[in-house]
Amino acid sequence: MQMVNFDFKNEIIKEDFSLNYCYQCGTCSSICPVAFASEGEYNPRKIIEESLMGLKSLLIKEQKPNIWLCSTCQMCVEECPQEVFLTGIFESLKNKIVQTGEKYPEAFKVQAKAIIDNGVAISLSPPIIRRRKELKLPNVESADRIELKNLLKATNFEKKININGDR
Repeated sequence: MQMVNFDFKNEIIKEDFSLNYCYQCGTCSSICPVAFASEGEYNPRKIIEESLMGLKSLLIKEQKPNIWLCSTCQMCVEECPQEVFLTGIFESLKNKIVQTGEKYPEAFKVQAKAIIDNGVAISLSPPIIRRRKELKLPNVESADRIELKNLLKATNFEKKININGDR
């Protein structure tokens, strides 16, 4: 049986007060393409329910349901009748997982390294840049690398995600 962690629940609610407005209607899960494709391995409603119940062990240690499957498409946020900012809550939970040293996908580490090295998580390829010019889209600017490195150093980012070593 999972233990309710009231401090954890209150911490999440404090970070995103919109969590209190969820009445578990299930709209988020019914609209979520990942919930459908993963056959329940990812379930936004369940993640919100576990957050409201303060089930820290399930969310952070066991990661059931698998919060890392969220594609951040924002469909749940757009359709939520209570305007709960689900993806913001999910990002907060992902940050807590990394901060506690629990497991996280290798792709997260690869993207973090790309940000450190290039200023962006996914670099634009020459064909994409050419196509953007053809479509008269603005240039995509990367972050100032020096400023980014200073920020990442100040937040101890590389150590938190263990860029240079194994988890």
